[in-house]
Amino acid sequence: MQTPKAESSADLHSVLVQTLGLAIAEGTLAPHSILRLDELEARHGVSRSVVREATRVLSAMGMLESRRRLGTVVRPEECWNLYDPQVIRWRLASSRRVDQLRALNELRGAIEPQAARLAAERATWEAGSDLVAQAARLWAAGQRGNQDEFLRLDIEFHAAVLRASGNPMFSQLHNLVAEVLTGRTEHGLMPHLPQHEALQLHVDVASAIQRGEMDAAHAAMRRIVEQSTEEIGDIWSSSHQQSAGKDDAGTAPGPGAAPQPGTAAAP
Repeated sequence: MQTPKAESSADLHSVLVQTLGLAIAEGTLAPHSILRLDELEARHGVSRSVVREATRVLSAMGMLESRRRLGTVVRPEECWNLYDPQVIRWRLASSRRVDQLRALNELRGAIEPQAARLAAERATWEAGSDLVAQAARLWAAGQRGNQDEFLRLDIEFHAAVLRASGNPMFSQLHNLVAEVLTGRTEHGLMPHLPQHEALQLHVDVASAIQRGEMDAAHAAMRRIVEQSTEEIGDIWSSSHQQSAGKDDAGTAPGPGAAPQPGTAAAP
């Protein structure tokens, strides 16, 4: 986990918020630990006003709490505003990012398929046609292997489905979905080239919404979320197996090393 660096005095507040937020999300600053403002001033080389403003921001996110006669206390995870986009980013930057992505995908699985079903029931023909066109652009970007363009279009597609549901509470969750999709890409948990099934499923969602086929839209979106969870687990497991293999290779005995008990020396 990298600690951000300040580039100018104007950045001091945002950098301190970032530094403390990341440390809390990672657990480096453990729940119920006490932060002394004078110690934060000295450690980070900032003024008391910068420290106060940073702790105020984190308190608004539920990560810190000011307690009389104690000081500023780190709050446990269940107190955090887990829907805050910045809190989501910090949790995704921690060593527990796969658990965070899994939890977010479970939330997506409860919301996005239903949003697709409602969109098939409520969206106008024009809105459905726009979704079909978006799915086509997403397919093209995926085939070209342009990750940046694919991510942008994927975020726009899912936001459009949430809006088309006609439920303003679903629509406001577009930032959460955007953070999930962005986090997968930034942390290497996205295939370099999207799978053909994933591209086709986006087309299926859009087509079903355009035709007003509620069950088909629900099923295709549910499969998109399920596939996302499967890919995250597969990529994470593969990367850790490769790392373990490198570690094993690095600790293998060199030429001339004495054989271990129970092994035979090479002839």
